[in-house]
Amino acid sequence: MLNGVGLVVILACVFGSFIMAGGKMDIILHALPHEMMAICGAALGAFLVGNSMAVVKKAGKGLVRAFKAPRWKDSDYRDLLTLLFALLSTFRKGGATAIEPHLDAPADSAMFSRYPRILADHHLVEFICDYLRMMTVSFEDPNQMAEAMEADIERHHHEELGPQHALQVMADGLPAIGIVAAVLGVIKTMGSIDQPTEVLGAMIGGALVGTFLGVLLSYCLVGPLAAKLLETIESDSKPFGIAKTAIIGHAQGLPTQVAIEIARRMTPSSYAPSFQQLETALDEANNELNAKPA
Repeated sequence: MLNGVGLVVILACVFGSFIMAGGKMDIILHALPHEMMAICGAALGAFLVGNSMAVVKKAGKGLVRAFKAPRWKDSDYRDLLTLLFALLSTFRKGGATAIEPHLDAPADSAMFSRYPRILADHHLVEFICDYLRMMTVSFEDPNQMAEAMEADIERHHHEELGPQHALQVMADGLPAIGIVAAVLGVIKTMGSIDQPTEVLGAMIGGALVGTFLGVLLSYCLVGPLAAKLLETIESDSKPFGIAKTAIIGHAQGLPTQVAIEIARRMTPSSYAPSFQQLETALDEANNELNAKPA
């Protein structure tokens, strides 16, 4: 929604100011189709040449993702902390035997099923399950586990950033591609040097549309979308750090509620549940754990 509003503001202000200053839109509209073909075609071709098919496919999804808000809301962070509390409490009370059924089939687990939005994030679910499963086979050294988790998070984050980096490279190259289109227009103009002044002026104006479009697309569309995608990726990666903090706290022998409270402090401030909100959610989860077998 906000992206659409921003785009409308850009177009209204840029072209509105041009018209108010006495500019003639017919020159831009006449040059727009072939200039757009040259610029967008060259940018797309360079994008295909410079990236693997996997990155190209992810970039398409990344553009859609950039138009959406980060998927993690305040309620999701509270649910994640509550889920981690339930898993770690079950592990501490019942050991590997109690926790393994939930880790082997998260989709069938009563704990995971309570939080369908978390369950839909298969990367995060795999991350949590893999490291808890490693703890069931006595891999409980907090330092080694922290290093392994950090490397895993960094690898996943690097893969997520691939499409964003590709889009940013495209944005950086668009002004130069706009100059290429403008130079072609100038070449065309020089081939018609015998035409009247008003014709040559219109042709030069049309050529400059290429430079204008390259800069506009770079700094007002593709660049901001790449920046928005980076912001979204950074935001959606926060749950991995929260899960890591809670699991490492458990491995260090901290009481489960203390480990979860430390993890809560890793939550982005605009989404973090208050101490009272989390305590209420944990009490409810604790009552459920005590009411029926894990």
